[in-house]
Amino acid sequence: MRYILLLLIIVPAAEIGVLLLSGRTLGIWTTITLIIITGIAGAYLAKNQGLETIRKAQRQLQYGQMPGEVILDGICILIGGTLLLTPGFITDTLGFLLLAPPTRKPFKVLLVKAFRNWIEKGNVTIIR
Repeated sequence: MRYILLLLIIVPAAEIGVLLLSGRTLGIWTTITLIIITGIAGAYLAKNQGLETIRKAQRQLQYGQMPGEVILDGICILIGGTLLLTPGFITDTLGFLLLAPPTRKPFKVLLVKAFRNWIEKGNVTIIR
């Protein structure tokens, strides 16, 4: 919980700093245009990849397979799309990294470690 509080303070402060620097360097209208373009591109990519991930999960379920890897992809796509809709270049960069399949793999490893940690600590209970 303390890490989330820290992120809620540090990330917006860093975003404001980068946006101010970008406004000075590129100009205010260019910065605003880039923010709008990344938001639109992020929504488009997240929608397409999300729909493809749902199709993959449905196919795996039809064949009696558990879609574990696909669910992790879906979580990354959801987080990445949300970050891309958030104004700012730092969150946009992280969002694009989460949406790109090759760069998504390290995030999925972190997610698995986090889930295992939560389960071991008893924060998450699996019911059958």
